[in-house]
Amino acid sequence: MKPFNYALLKYFTKHGKSSVYEIMDELKADYGKFKFFNKKAIEGALLTAEANGLIEEVAASLDKDENLVLYYEANEESRKIINSFIED
Repeated sequence: MKPFNYALLKYFTKHGKSSVYEIMDELKADYGKFKFFNKKAIEGALLTAEANGLIEEVAASLDKDENLVLYYEANEESRKIINSFIED
């Protein structure tokens, strides 16, 4: 199993625009029992990936409870960079 941050980045090489909720749904089977597998920690990892230029915020909306939901994606160049450093 890959370290979570690697799995998070690889997620964006195979999926388009996604929120923390979609990412959690996809990675829950492998990482759901880990202590750090929570919305706050994953949002922090997303912000780090964004700050490093590997993903970008592309949309925002409100969920049913009127909480802000941010959507991220990796552009083609970022996908190439991620794939060059992290193997499947």
